[in-house]
Amino acid sequence: MSSTRAALKAAKAALDGHNYEAAVKEAQNVLIVDQNNYHANVFLGLANDKQDKNNEAESAYNVAAKIKPNDPLVWQGLITLYEKQAGKKIDQYGNAALHLAECLMAMDDKERCQTVVDKYVGFAKLHGTRSQYKHALEMMLPTSSLYDYLEGRFPKPDYIYTKVVEITEAEEKERINKEIGERRTRLGAKIGQVTTEVKRDVLEGSNLEYLYGCIIDWTRDDDLRRLYEEKILQRAYDMLTVLPLKQKEAKRAQVMKLAEGLVILKHPFALAWMITLEWKDSEAIEGYDPGLLRDYTELFPEDGLSKVLMAYLSSEISPFPQPPKQSIDDNGEDEITMLTAEDRLLLMTEGVEESSRSVLSQRLMAEYYTYLDEYASAVDYAKKAREQLSLETQVSGLEFQDNLDAVNVILATALIHYQSPRNHPEARSLFENILERKTVNTSALIGLGLILEEEDDYEGATNSLARALKQSTDVKVKAEYAWCKAMTGDYGTSLTELEACLPELERIDVKTKSLRAETLYRIGMCLWNLDPSKRARKDRTGAYARFLASLQANLNYAPSYTILGIYYADYAKDKKRSRKCFQKAFELSPSEVEAAERLARAFADQREWDLVEVVAQRVVDSGKIRPPPGSKKKGISWPFAALGVCQLNNQDYAKSIVSFQSALRISPDDYQCWVGLGEGYHNSGRYIAATKAFEQAQKLETSIDGVQADDTWFSKYMLANVRRELGNFEEATQGYENVLLMRPTELGVTIALLQTHVERAWRSVELGYFGQAADSAVKAVAVAGVVVRGRPDAFNLWKALGDACAIFSWMQAYLHRFPIEEVRSILESDKVVEMFEQMSNIDEIDASTLDQLRLTEGIPSTMKQCLHAAILAHKRLVHTCVHDVHAQAVAWYNLGWTEYRAHSVLGKDSMASSRNSGSVYLKASVRCFKRAIELEAGNSEFWNALAVVTTQLNPKVSQHAFVRSLHLNDKSARVWTNLGTLYLLQHDNQLANDAFTRAQSADPEYTHAWLGQGILALLLREVEESRSLFAHAFEITDASTIVTKRLYASSAFDQLLAQMSSSGTTDVLQPLFALHQLKSQTTTDYVFEHLQALYCERIGASDEAVESLSAVCARVEEDYESSESPLSLARFAQAKADLARAYLAAQDFEAAVENAETSLDLSADLDLNPQAFKARHRYRLSAHLTAGLAYHYTGFMDKAITMFRAALEETDGNPDVVCILSQVLWAKGGTEEREVAREQLFNCIEKYPGHAGAIIILGVIAMLDDDRDTAEAVTADLHDLRTRTDLDEQYQLQIGRLLAALAMSHPSEESRESAVRGEATTAVMLAPSQPHGWRQLAELTNDTLPTEMMLLTAMGSVPPKGALDAEALGNAFAGSSRPADAQRAIMIAPWMAAGWEGLC
Repeated sequence: MSSTRAALKAAKAALDGHNYEAAVKEAQNVLIVDQNNYHANVFLGLANDKQDKNNEAESAYNVAAKIKPNDPLVWQGLITLYEKQAGKKIDQYGNAALHLAECLMAMDDKERCQTVVDKYVGFAKLHGTRSQYKHALEMMLPTSSLYDYLEGRFPKPDYIYTKVVEITEAEEKERINKEIGERRTRLGAKIGQVTTEVKRDVLEGSNLEYLYGCIIDWTRDDDLRRLYEEKILQRAYDMLTVLPLKQKEAKRAQVMKLAEGLVILKHPFALAWMITLEWKDSEAIEGYDPGLLRDYTELFPEDGLSKVLMAYLSSEISPFPQPPKQSIDDNGEDEITMLTAEDRLLLMTEGVEESSRSVLSQRLMAEYYTYLDEYASAVDYAKKAREQLSLETQVSGLEFQDNLDAVNVILATALIHYQSPRNHPEARSLFENILERKTVNTSALIGLGLILEEEDDYEGATNSLARALKQSTDVKVKAEYAWCKAMTGDYGTSLTELEACLPELERIDVKTKSLRAETLYRIGMCLWNLDPSKRARKDRTGAYARFLASLQANLNYAPSYTILGIYYADYAKDKKRSRKCFQKAFELSPSEVEAAERLARAFADQREWDLVEVVAQRVVDSGKIRPPPGSKKKGISWPFAALGVCQLNNQDYAKSIVSFQSALRISPDDYQCWVGLGEGYHNSGRYIAATKAFEQAQKLETSIDGVQADDTWFSKYMLANVRRELGNFEEATQGYENVLLMRPTELGVTIALLQTHVERAWRSVELGYFGQAADSAVKAVAVAGVVVRGRPDAFNLWKALGDACAIFSWMQAYLHRFPIEEVRSILESDKVVEMFEQMSNIDEIDASTLDQLRLTEGIPSTMKQCLHAAILAHKRLVHTCVHDVHAQAVAWYNLGWTEYRAHSVLGKDSMASSRNSGSVYLKASVRCFKRAIELEAGNSEFWNALAVVTTQLNPKVSQHAFVRSLHLNDKSARVWTNLGTLYLLQHDNQLANDAFTRAQSADPEYTHAWLGQGILALLLREVEESRSLFAHAFEITDASTIVTKRLYASSAFDQLLAQMSSSGTTDVLQPLFALHQLKSQTTTDYVFEHLQALYCERIGASDEAVESLSAVCARVEEDYESSESPLSLARFAQAKADLARAYLAAQDFEAAVENAETSLDLSADLDLNPQAFKARHRYRLSAHLTAGLAYHYTGFMDKAITMFRAALEETDGNPDVVCILSQVLWAKGGTEEREVAREQLFNCIEKYPGHAGAIIILGVIAMLDDDRDTAEAVTADLHDLRTRTDLDEQYQLQIGRLLAALAMSHPSEESRESAVRGEATTAVMLAPSQPHGWRQLAELTNDTLPTEMMLLTAMGSVPPKGALDAEALGNAFAGSSRPADAQRAIMIAPWMAAGWEGLC
């Protein structure tokens, strides 16, 4: 113990001597002995403090404080330590200060105690945060343990609480902003939801309301108290807005209590008054305290709600009595009662705009507008009131059912009259919803009754109004009730009750005057319907007098004008007065549908379509014509129908369609509307829809009364027009003919039939149905004969006749069907010489030309007669439209193209016309197009036509015209193509290519643009490119284009010649079809008829080839006889050679020999250019081979050998010729001949080592001669050949069979069978996708797999996948030895015996 005391004294001495390290050491020595030594810990803390060892000092002080917590020394040391560290240990400082103050309080040392607290508060304010300063201030609050001891020395509590509140408010604001900023960045976060959640979290954890209450409790300043009462109400209200609905009740009660307290005190805090007024749930305004309302207006005179209340309380509809006149202005007059109606409305409008979130202001405004009959505004404000009520419900949690019902009554009442009857369903739903809860709600019963009355449900309306009358004595309700009885047919009772209402309507205010006018009108209607006789209705003292009295009561009552108009129109026979009455009624109210209909009909009779449209549109806009859903009232369709007719007249077809559709929704059986709808669809290009509309109209013809048979022809006529536009010419023709049966004098229908025949003819030409086109053209001429008798000056007559004649120039094979006599008869009808004089000085075609249009017996019509007739028709067309500039321009344009057509056909056909006549037609066409341009220079087609006809006459003029046409329309693919053709003729390939490219961009389906590029590619030696372009052009073209067929067929034949292997049938069919059509279109083009024969030869059509080549030979022979040129002779020789080959294929060997020898004789000494000489070499070779084969088949072997030898000499040992010669020599049978055949084959193989034909023939000969050495050599060559990929399937099959046959020559049977099977297997391995190897294998085995594979590969090798023909496929099926496959073989190739044998 003594050592401890000594150590403590030493530590104390060291401290006094500022030897702090020694003091620490001595104190630690004491603590080693006694850890709970208070003084040692204090000395240790002080020593460490002096050495700035703050943590060690704090630890030592804390140990000492635990040992003696009531000793102020240790707390004083801690405070000193914390003060030295500034703001780092303020929270610990606060704890030490509190303990020190409590120790001093226990010692009853007030001075020092207060000093400690003041010092701490000042230190926290200087160095601490807001929260730490607030904590320091709380030490001075009444809740502190020191407050009672130091009361009077501390500041007043309300002052301290105010400081704490300010700090707390700032902290809350900062925390809310921080939390919102953090949470809003989360995925899916919404700013509104985040704000609500943050405010709820912060406000729930805050004691700010408690602090506000403390200030209110402690302060003696009334202003401060009121301020914090406002704050606590605002705080509670903010908390209420963010609480969930289930937690709102307690907080709402607090808010309402606080608000009521402030209102009782008449404290001007707007939120308290708004809560009290807005949260008042009252069905009627009478439920509000008028004193409270007036107090509000006095406290907040500039507030928006106050302005609304001020005006409303002074209005006629205010349920409260006016207050005594206490508020007097400087002039001694009451301010409020001086408001006029205009000032009142202006004040309310201003107020409601300023208080847009007030339910009460919106409700009062809606009610006032309803009183003023401003139903649109009433609806607007009532809907806004409902929206605000919904928001208030979300905030307060109250349902406000009475308020909502009151607003809904106002809204539904306004909806009855606003855009009636469009909004009736909504209004009815609102009324019924209210009546479900409140069955005696008078306003709802009245409103429902009015709706039922408007919907013609008069029984329901009577019941509803009768229930309302039990609660109300309103004269309007009585009048409506009586009128509903009238509408049910009880006019007598209704008349009595309505007359009983008149005494109550003697007041002079506006509302009463309007109701009196309506009642007098209804009394008049009761009288009008009680006695419907003409005498009674004409009585001016009866209903008529009531109608006049109604207008005297209210000059703006529209129904009275309507009934007076009916009176004047139907009974007084005064059309002028009736029209004035109808106009006045309609001006006052567009809902007067009867007046509007009579006006519209009157305007329509006068063809004043603009006025009809105005009337109909106004009726549509009134909303009266469409009944609400579920209404018994029928809709009114005539306004939409009238609009549709007006829009058709204005060519506004899209709108007319909508109008007629609207009319048909109301009246689906309206025949005229269906016709109008179909016409609208037709004129807008929607032909499918038009067809359905007209078909529906025709269905109604027999089922709807009032539709006369004579009125139905127009729908049939329009349906025929639609079908014509759709290209259904047969149905269209039948339709027109049916109409003409009903109305044979309808010239327009006859002309439409004429145009249909012409259009069908052109369409048939485009599709390649030339016979059908000829039939249509003949029918068109027949119909034109009918038209000319009734209307010889019809524009479309001569245009159609000219086209009908010109069509035959596009199908020359049918010229014999041209009705020349009928055409001449039509042209001569009403003939005047001047009709045909246009351009006669140039083209020499005038009235005298008619004499040439005669049918000579035995001689068919000529192309010249056909085109001259077309030109004469178009000349008469020009004469017919001399007074119409536009029509005349079109007529000159059509005449120009007909002249150019004559130039194209007659001018270029050397057998039909001389060259001079061609230039004549061309010059005439140029003059025609110039005349057309003079009349209409802005037409791009005219400039294009001029450019086309001047292409060769004057390229510069042509280019100028093309450029002018493109300036007017740069999107025309035709013009760009024509310009490209001009550049092509002028050898400017780059510009030509650019023009053709622009044409393709403008219209990718325009054929000639692709043809132009194909020709350009051909000129640039890009053969493959040109061939693909010609093929594409042929695919997209129509059948009328001749040049496309020519280029495609010739390029396709060049491709066939270039192919190494034989071509399939599919490669030939399309060009052959094109040439067949070409033959129908032009009968003078023997070059392409010759080409057609070559195609026929390739597909085995020998008879057709013989026929075509015979015709070609005849034409070429005629040409040679007239010209005697070597070129014509060469063509004749070539045609004869080809004809000989065709006869050979047809097995007419004698004719083949004759024609071949003729060809050889004609071509023996021809002097030709190098290119023609090469052709001569080829057809002479063909003639030699043909003659040789023909001699061979007729048994003249020596002659055959002679021909083959000659062919061999001319071809310098051609291997194919060698093969044929060898086969013929071998067939002759002599030893010498066979030896020569072997020698020829050996030489051929030596010269052409890879020639498959020679090797195969040599192999067959070696097998027949049993020449093993040769057979072995051939076998090796055959194995090499079968690996080649360029051999066609026929060669592969021959090689396989020959190898199999050679394998059979093995001495032993087993070796033979194995070798044959090996060869078949090898064939399969080399070409597994080809059927020949599988067929060999199937023939050698009984396995079904090779047979199945043979059939699969055969079906996979047919076109377009391969080149396997029908015979090969039939053989494959026949080889399977199954009856079903044999039947398939018969179906594929019925001419083959193999399939029929398989069935045996």
